[in-house]
Amino acid sequence: MGGRSLIDLTAPFGVGLVVIGAAYGISKLASAAYESMARQPEVSGSIQTAMIIAAALIEGFTFYALFICSQK
Repeated sequence: MGGRSLIDLTAPFGVGLVVIGAAYGISKLASAAYESMARQPEVSGSIQTAMIIAAALIEGFTFYALFICSQK
């Protein structure tokens, strides 16, 4: 076998996991926000603001994780 594993846990693999996780997180966030806006349209402005802030935090963490994955 030569000591190689079937899954090579390298930086590109980590980047792929980060991107998949971020996409899943933002999609769940948007789904929940749209559902809550449909149920209570009178508070849609505050829900949109909270959604934008949460999405920015997710993206910030994603960029930080991509930076960490790309370092050697």
